[in-house]
Amino acid sequence: MAKAETGHKKYYNSECAQIIAEMINPLHRIDTNDYASKVQAKIGPLELKDRVYVLADELRKQLPQDYPTAINIIVDSLGDELAEDAGMFNEGWYLMPIARFVEEFGLSFPEASLSALAEITKRHTAEYAVRPFIQQHYEYTMGILEEWARSSNFHLRRAASEGIRPRLPWAPKLQCFVDDPKPVLAILEILRSDPSDYVRKSVGNNLNDISKDWPDLIIEMLERWKSESSTPETTQIIKRALRSLIKAGNQKALTLIGATGGEIIEVSHFDITPKEIQLGESIKMEVAMINPDTAHHDLTVEYIIHHVRHNGRTIPKAFRLASLKLNAHETKHISKTHAVKAVGVRAYYAGHHRVDIVVNGQLKASSAFELKI
Repeated sequence: MAKAETGHKKYYNSECAQIIAEMINPLHRIDTNDYASKVQAKIGPLELKDRVYVLADELRKQLPQDYPTAINIIVDSLGDELAEDAGMFNEGWYLMPIARFVEEFGLSFPEASLSALAEITKRHTAEYAVRPFIQQHYEYTMGILEEWARSSNFHLRRAASEGIRPRLPWAPKLQCFVDDPKPVLAILEILRSDPSDYVRKSVGNNLNDISKDWPDLIIEMLERWKSESSTPETTQIIKRALRSLIKAGNQKALTLIGATGGEIIEVSHFDITPKEIQLGESIKMEVAMINPDTAHHDLTVEYIIHHVRHNGRTIPKAFRLASLKLNAHETKHISKTHAVKAVGVRAYYAGHHRVDIVVNGQLKASSAFELKI
């Protein structure tokens, strides 16, 4: 019996080819059966991105060889725009090979291709396809992306941010922006108080990526944003942008979100019960925190479980415990139950699991439990 396919790759097959053909056929006749059968014959051993390429490559053979004519047919066949934050693998998932079509065959036609991507991204995404144009037609493409950032259409504004992420997941990194992120920051500056949550998430993720290479530059920029743009939208972006720096205990980042006193707060008690559990059971954590200071402090408290791996090494995973205000000389008690159960993204192994309590990025206490499997 054939093994069932899993993940997003399972969608990119002959059925996807049929959907694309049905979309285009009212404007240009495609041999649907031929297209679908040739796709199905090639995708068997391939993963997602290679399957998407097969769909794009076989589509190229079904359309006029003149690229501007072919891409105009495709654009004219596109349906309605997606709602905000619909997601690239929801309603518009079948357009991934269309974006790849532009990426693979349209590099010699930047004007027609970027115009097409402006329409494609309203129904799917252009975040991957636009990147080769940045590399080969830098000035022109960056000018177009600035126009997108100023657009009234939230899809275009989101694409202006997402397409220039230096380390976009699933995409080759843009080394020019890893080395010098200032052109990226100039576009994000336009979006710093965007009304769309869909756009703000992208801006925050982009800044978070850059902060891993340029922490001081990002903190300086966000300090200025906080001073110049005290809107809830900018505040939301700042919090999202600082995720990695906060986890790393960067005190300037913590101060930016209003967290203070990490070096002062004390954990007077931390206990885990039971000390030994089976997979599928839970631990209970009891934490007592005291503020010995004469001023109140706003705190972000995490617990980090050091998961044992098959080779005996451990990998830390952080979880939010609490966000709280601790007044002068106040003590607070926090209880938390954590289930240790099998999940799709994490395998558990027997052994000694250390748990740390981290307050505003600073390690304050540790305990442990034994996992039996």
